[in-house]
Amino acid sequence: MIRAGGRSPWGAVRSPVPAVAVWAATRAVLLLCVFKVLVLPGPDVTSDISAIYQGWSEVLRSGAFPQDDVTWQYPPAAALAVLSPGLLPFLDYASAFFLLACAADAAAFALLLYAGRRPGKRLSGAWVWTAGVALLGPTAYARYDVMVTAVAVAALFAAARRPRVSGALIAFGALLKVWPVLLLTGAPLRGRRARELWGAAAVGALAVTLLFAAWAPGGLAFLTFQRDRGTEVESLGALVFHVARQFGWDGEVLLNYGSVEFVGPYVPLVSTLALVLTVAAFGWLLLWRLRARKFTSATLADAAFTAVLLFVTTSRVISPQYMIWLVGAAAVCMTLRASRMGLPAVLVLLATGVTLLEFPVWFADVVASQGRGVVLLAVRNGLLVAASLAACRRLWRSTVTGPRLRADGARGPSADTDDGREAPAEPGTVASPRTAEPAPARRLHVSRGAAPRTTATAG
Repeated sequence: MIRAGGRSPWGAVRSPVPAVAVWAATRAVLLLCVFKVLVLPGPDVTSDISAIYQGWSEVLRSGAFPQDDVTWQYPPAAALAVLSPGLLPFLDYASAFFLLACAADAAAFALLLYAGRRPGKRLSGAWVWTAGVALLGPTAYARYDVMVTAVAVAALFAAARRPRVSGALIAFGALLKVWPVLLLTGAPLRGRRARELWGAAAVGALAVTLLFAAWAPGGLAFLTFQRDRGTEVESLGALVFHVARQFGWDGEVLLNYGSVEFVGPYVPLVSTLALVLTVAAFGWLLLWRLRARKFTSATLADAAFTAVLLFVTTSRVISPQYMIWLVGAAAVCMTLRASRMGLPAVLVLLATGVTLLEFPVWFADVVASQGRGVVLLAVRNGLLVAASLAACRRLWRSTVTGPRLRADGARGPSADTDDGREAPAEPGTVASPRTAEPAPARRLHVSRGAAPRTTATAG
């Protein structure tokens, strides 16, 4: 278990061999599931690939976006993920997609392994990724979210040393599935690194958008479809109607805009309240950004994880594949020793495991608002709420009200700030003219038969 302070016994094991072995074993099971050698109870999670994705790919190959299909609710770069099975023309569409999803999973895992063996890092993140994707089950390979998450993981790791690359990856990820734009929540606002990161993100987003606009019409149609979505049966707000059905609420559950949603009295009101809650969550993030004063090397990842948590938890739709976003962000945080997100990461892993039971295993009970389904949904969403509150509290305490943290996560003067400001001097050193710390005092020592000498003291 990850300790509350963010330190994990996993990080003490420097050899990647156990993690690689577990990853390979669990991914073999996932591939057996999506290829239907092993079959879980509940609906077929792979049907969307052959029934929906493949149809979109045919429309896209004709030189247009599927803008007449309300289930197309993705930014223009999503076309690349949908068309990607064409890279393996010797396989049928679904088989190629599953293998490419596994390749994206492997790429994210490799990044976490590589980063985890560097100074100031740990292998905990690779273990979180290995466990989280496995806990979600075959849904992880039956949606393209694992590809988007691999891009997000790369963007977070690139931010420290290659801000231009990070900005470009964030832009590309946002045009794949919007949510990676949240990675900018804790990005630096001043200094050369800030200009490079934000500049690359802006230029990259504009360039990719213009490229797809020139390639085919309808690339931004997803904005309208997202606006019209209602309350999905797995969302936090849906619990209101699951309980209300026990007391005679006369609404119904329908396949609407590509997801299973509640339709009936008071649904628009609950959907609006969910939007208000999302706005309030982003208002808190803005307040945090204005008040934050202490930054470590993990602040960017911690802020990104917190923002994605808030977005998912308050959304009108919580599809099972959204958990991959949280697992990826949590894995990056747990790779960084300075991260404060140990407890929220554990809660996300628990929520991911419950999600597998809720979908697909007992999804019929969720749709019918049966006791077992409602309890599972309440537990999963309760874990997400707890993780969100814990992440907000830890982010606030570590950057606004808590003692200044060094880049390695220890208490004391920071050695690395992420907002472009000059890092304060370490104790026992002479401050440069640009720092606010005074130069240490010097004490005169005289020993018998030797010339006087001076040594620095902490002062």
